[in-house]
Amino acid sequence: MKLEHYDQLKKLTVSAMMLALALLLPFLTGQLQAIGQMLTPMHVPILLCGLLCGPIYGFSVGIVAAPLRFILFGMPQMPNVLYMTTELAVYGLLSGLFYQILPKRKLSLYISLILSMIGGRIAYALIFIAINLSNAKSLESLTMPIISATVLTAWPGMILQILLIPTLLIVLEKAKIIPLKNS
Repeated sequence: MKLEHYDQLKKLTVSAMMLALALLLPFLTGQLQAIGQMLTPMHVPILLCGLLCGPIYGFSVGIVAAPLRFILFGMPQMPNVLYMTTELAVYGLLSGLFYQILPKRKLSLYISLILSMIGGRIAYALIFIAINLSNAKSLESLTMPIISATVLTAWPGMILQILLIPTLLIVLEKAKIIPLKNS
């Protein structure tokens, strides 16, 4: 098997594993919706997929995860599935893109994560506005729901992602499961 075919197969396999995790991890918090909204369990595998496999795979898994989970398990409910689909696709795309273009240092990993989270939250806000503006009295009336959904509720998950994802990548690198990216 040629090296580039092996690399594609490896990325496809990792992407499938990340999609499976994105579908299954919410069951850990599923009984308590408020906990799930705070810890955002679907975000971790999507961000990891972008970092490990690149922007195309990250985007693909991100755009499929929420609708597939909705089809299989009825969660997340409408219209949240639309917001999350946009957000997760942007997470996967940006985490892979930033991690590829930034210098390969540990700080770049954190920068990639933070910029990806900001981009995903902006995408969430934009799709939220696009879907809800016709029913809103004004754009200002959407401000608090957007801030609540994108920052106030999810800040514990953002901190968890910033702490957990680099730790997971370091463990995977030390176990020689993924190649070293740090210089």
